Amino acid sequence: MRFSASLFSPLLALGLSFCSVVAQAAPVENLYQVRQPVASQQSADRATALSSALDTLVLRLTGDSKALSNPAIAALRKDPQQLVSQYGYENGPPQVLVVDFDAISTDRSLRQAGISLWSANRPAVLAWWLNTSTDGASLVGDSQPAAAPLQRAAQNRGLPLRLPIADLNEQLAGTAENLTASNPDALKEPSARYGADALLAVSAQEDGGKWQAQWRLWLGDSREQGKVEGADADAVADAVLLAVSQRLATHFVAAQGAAQDLTLDIQGADLNRYAELQRLLEPFDARLQSAVGDRLTYRVKASGEQLRAQLALARMRELPPEPVAAAPVDASVTPPGQAPSPVEPVPATATNVLHYGW
Repeated sequence: MRFSASLFSPLLALGLSFCSVVAQAAPVENLYQVRQPVASQQSADRATALSSALDTLVLRLTGDSKALSNPAIAALRKDPQQLVSQYGYENGPPQVLVVDFDAISTDRSLRQAGISLWSANRPAVLAWWLNTSTDGASLVGDSQPAAAPLQRAAQNRGLPLRLPIADLNEQLAGTAENLTASNPDALKEPSARYGADALLAVSAQEDGGKWQAQWRLWLGDSREQGKVEGADADAVADAVLLAVSQRLATHFVAAQGAAQDLTLDIQGADLNRYAELQRLLEPFDARLQSAVGDRLTYRVKASGEQLRAQLALARMRELPPEPVAAAPVDASVTPPGQAPSPVEPVPATATNVLHYGW
């Protein structure tokens, strides 16, 4: 984010109360690190694994499988190592190639290809996940061994995932009936303690050694659902979270050509909130224009829908446009015996200005 040095003094005047921002979203850790199974450490197998790791990263950064068919991705796939900062191996089974892609080079290459990217700041997803097998039904808790496939899948698909602790009360709430219901009413109260942005309910069943899962996702007023299959617990978890990632991305990644120059007016800022805004607005080439009292004005490049979704992660609310006063009436041209017409506020009509506060 770029801003003039002359703005530092007003920023310090925002207030020293250090009120924290009530934001549940969190940056995804190791967003540019991909763990890819590899047949061996031979160069041919490594090249294949690097190409697959690049595809995984592109899906993670875009949430759009169509991006994989971009000609620029096909060219990068031939030599993905140009985007790699380092790689290493972990013994299995399976053996894994751990690839660290260079964030700057990767982002630049994808943007030059006209591909829209999803920032690392993403909605925290609380997953109520019920596994049903021949041994019975079990709600997956955060510290249980059954949580490992979900956590691996969340990392692979670039989602900040949270799991309930699965105590007795939560097990009573996390039934198959509640997790497959068309609304999340039965899960709302036990979910409140986790402060997540999105709620995911999954009912997974093992049948003949294979897994299938029915999932439902709630994000604000948005409702999504689907069904997936997998050869094992890891595969079905990855399939669910890939689908969830792709649905969430439609809210946070602007379609190609949809971004425009917008002015963002923020009210009620302080130093902590300024730091949070830096992180939230980073994907939008944000430029701080002014800082007066507790008010910040930015120029950003985004779609209105994408920007609104991102600001909602910080629990910010959109404010109505401020009225713009009409020009004063010249009393000298007022007919004799008549009082000058009062100045009436007129609504702001600019469609490229958004007003937000806490």
